[in-house]
Amino acid sequence: MELRKILLPGLISVTLLSGCSWFSGEEDVVKMSPLPKVENQFTPEKLWSESVGDGIGDFYSNLHPAWQDNFIYAADRFGVVKALSAADGKEQWRVDLSEKTGFFSKNHSAMLSGGVTAAGSFLYIGSERGVVYALNSSDGSVAWKTQAGGEVLSRPVVSDGLVLIHTSNGLLQGLDTSNGTIKWTVNLDEPPLSLRGESAPATAFGAAIVGGDNGRVSAVMLNQGQIIWQQRISQPSGATEIDRLADIDMTPVIVNGVVYALAYNGNLTALDLRSGQIMWKREIGGIHDIIVEGNRIYLVDQNDRVDALSTDGGVSLWRQSELLHRNLTSPVLFDGYLVVGDAEGYLHWMNTEDGRFVAQQNVDSSGFQTEPVVAGDKLVIQSKDGKVYVFKR
Repeated sequence: MELRKILLPGLISVTLLSGCSWFSGEEDVVKMSPLPKVENQFTPEKLWSESVGDGIGDFYSNLHPAWQDNFIYAADRFGVVKALSAADGKEQWRVDLSEKTGFFSKNHSAMLSGGVTAAGSFLYIGSERGVVYALNSSDGSVAWKTQAGGEVLSRPVVSDGLVLIHTSNGLLQGLDTSNGTIKWTVNLDEPPLSLRGESAPATAFGAAIVGGDNGRVSAVMLNQGQIIWQQRISQPSGATEIDRLADIDMTPVIVNGVVYALAYNGNLTALDLRSGQIMWKREIGGIHDIIVEGNRIYLVDQNDRVDALSTDGGVSLWRQSELLHRNLTSPVLFDGYLVVGDAEGYLHWMNTEDGRFVAQQNVDSSGFQTEPVVAGDKLVIQSKDGKVYVFKR
């Protein structure tokens, strides 16, 4: 079976594989939980909304807004990138990265998918075509662009003078922030079948920590691009190809010398940053980024349960199970509350102490695929049809 990236039911959709049989017998139907009834304790105020192109449609994309210096930067899949005032949404500049094909022909989509990342005076964004763009944040002009070794599905990460890119074919590449030159490439290996998505690396003490589709967490030296250690936290097992998916698609979290990572069909695992040795693990799986705050871990599992666990051994503190299969985004902490979006375009606000709902908003019928972004005292989220919304509690 050739190497393929797939999207699962309950994530987004399914991509067919020629010559491969995933299921035997009748296919199980996963039903989205009905919208829970919530008595709002407060009503978050929508400050403004602004359209940015046509969004991502039905395609998988990790596009999400970025915030820096009172500006919000957002893009659509076709290639439109905008800078908007965080205060009122007024457009500061607009560029189009789609490819011109002729005077009378429609441009080819840039297929933007990884980003937007704001760092210093530049914005970084990647594409399914494997192109990494660096834009001047002042006017959107292209400072440089580089052809990476594969599709760029995760957000670029900037650290130690490098733009770190994790490609869909398992390469971690370090690009020079000044000109885009590829300084080094590490092959993290790629299994025959994996989820559509990649782990963005986390960085600390001169190392990049990144999850792989093979179920391993890797530590890579930033100055040389050499692997320091690798640790498996998900072991492929089960009767079907889906059961054996071992992807780590979330960004590892590094706190006080401990690396926290989550695999799709694996474990929530705490690793020692220096050695990679497993400190503890808990049998729970997911693909979304997690939050580590104080002595708590907040996450959304592969069935869209929202969990709070202790950093001391992963002991369960509470679980919110009323949003099953609503295709939730990664969670964020905002103004003391836990917030997630769902595929029907609702925002759900939860009490961090017990997981109870405190507010619910119907925002956009096209739904949400990527998590909200905290922009100071504002919450920013972009819908699948490209509209950027800004809220204040």
